[in-house]
Amino acid sequence: MPTTDSSIINEKILRFLEIHGPSLPVHLAREVGMDMIFTSAFLSELLAHQKIKTSHMRVGTSPVYFLPGQEEGLEKFSEYIKGKEHEALNLLKKNKFLIDSEQEPAIRVALRAIKDFAKILEKNEILVWRYFTAKEEESLSEEKKEVQKEILEKEEIHKKEAGIIEKKKKSKQIKSKTKKIPKENDEKFFNKVKGYLSKKGFEMLDIINFNKKDLILKISKDNEEKLLFAYNKKRINQKDILNCYKKSEEKDMNYLILSLGEIPKKTKTFIDAARKLDSIDKLD
Repeated sequence: MPTTDSSIINEKILRFLEIHGPSLPVHLAREVGMDMIFTSAFLSELLAHQKIKTSHMRVGTSPVYFLPGQEEGLEKFSEYIKGKEHEALNLLKKNKFLIDSEQEPAIRVALRAIKDFAKILEKNEILVWRYFTAKEEESLSEEKKEVQKEILEKEEIHKKEAGIIEKKKKSKQIKSKTKKIPKENDEKFFNKVKGYLSKKGFEMLDIINFNKKDLILKISKDNEEKLLFAYNKKRINQKDILNCYKKSEEKDMNYLILSLGEIPKKTKTFIDAARKLDSIDKLD
């Protein structure tokens, strides 16, 4: 019969992680001889006391647990990252540094999702992604040196001219725009949309627009491309629907709409009326 002494169980978990590095809950449960429910309770207690840490990524539905300082050991679980996030991870691992503004939209969003491996270096107008094992001061190519030079120049201008940055035109100038890191609520909203797409079997092809109010994606299912309009609010109105329709007409694509709440009765009536309308003619 397994022991229930919490200090002994906690010690077994810590010892296992010390020897084996980052591990899944199922391995820890096997080590302590308890089922997943009880083991999860002990892991939660250790997390609360900051004895262990947990990954942002999921292997199936489970996070990876590890001791502080064992972050590099998460690399062995990177194979479980799929899709665009896997592409972004490989690209970042290969280059070690990526300039955010130079990446395609889907890669930029994917980089924000792989928080265990992609770390942010933000200096004034330039946002650079660093592979988590690369040192901030590393300069692996002339391009990276140019980035660092540009950062230092912009910092100096800020100091001399009270925060006003002049845009310099040089043959090797790195063109960049101010890129704000999405707020936590925006990331949660995007993750909700991404979860919906995964559940419904859609593939995300491109990000057309992403701000705190709405998200416009190009998606695909069964070789049919569509537009997805996702609103970060509980109520959508007729104006929202008409805007979606206009944008879909511009791209000649069918479209879907998502929101955080139920469709208002007035808006639903408007949709039903438009769906059943056969024609509108002028009476001479």
